[in-house]
Amino acid sequence: MTPRPKGMRVKPLIGISCCVKGFGLFNTPNHAASDHYVKVVLGPVGGIPILIPAAGEASVPDILPRLDGLLLTGSRSNVHPSNYDGPAHAEGTPEDPQRDSTTLPLIRAAIGQGVPLLAICRGMQELNVALGGTLDQRIQDLPGRMDHSTPSDQPIPLVRTGKAHTVRLAVEGMLARLANCGEVPVNSLHNQGVQRLAPRLEPMGWAPDGTVEAVRVREARGFAWGVQWHPEYDWDRDGFSRRIFESFGEACADWARLRHEQVAAE
Repeated sequence: MTPRPKGMRVKPLIGISCCVKGFGLFNTPNHAASDHYVKVVLGPVGGIPILIPAAGEASVPDILPRLDGLLLTGSRSNVHPSNYDGPAHAEGTPEDPQRDSTTLPLIRAAIGQGVPLLAICRGMQELNVALGGTLDQRIQDLPGRMDHSTPSDQPIPLVRTGKAHTVRLAVEGMLARLANCGEVPVNSLHNQGVQRLAPRLEPMGWAPDGTVEAVRVREARGFAWGVQWHPEYDWDRDGFSRRIFESFGEACADWARLRHEQVAAE
């Protein structure tokens, strides 16, 4: 193997978490991730997208050493309450236990090894659960809380990109520096949310009703952030969303360079 010159930017391999979804006439299970995540990896992240099947914990030791970053996607499904000793879901709530059995150990391993991680929506909920936190299942049903979804009476193209509410950013926090302000409007589409924050997570942003909307892993060896909204839907028109992915991409590129240097030295 020919070593790359030191300091040269290596295009990182970014793992994208998949859901199990039924497709076609026979509702055949498929491992799937939205095209938005593939495009954002090819775009502002500057990496090569690799879809990670929801194949369970046994796949983690073989997959993670090959990755330079981990992007945890949003999904309609909820994290199963058995993972945080929560009450059973209401009938009809979409679940994906195969995804849970893959992402939760993958998150813990990635953080332990320092692999850069960005968790979006369900991904942030998984991050909280993986590190010992709990979830509220339907925030909008709780006293004093708000609906965290973009209003459905908006035109369909705006349901994903329209701003649902604002997020107050932690003063002098990393996200506030990226935004260059203390409050940002966000596009939001979630029912579940943080109930008890995991001990290792530090909040970086809050919705008007106090719901934690952004986190970072304390004393993480590498980049490890979670956001509850969907920057993958509007990074091409929203500078703040784009900068989130660019920051993640820079961390992944640094990890890739170090990984290639180690391989070349062996």
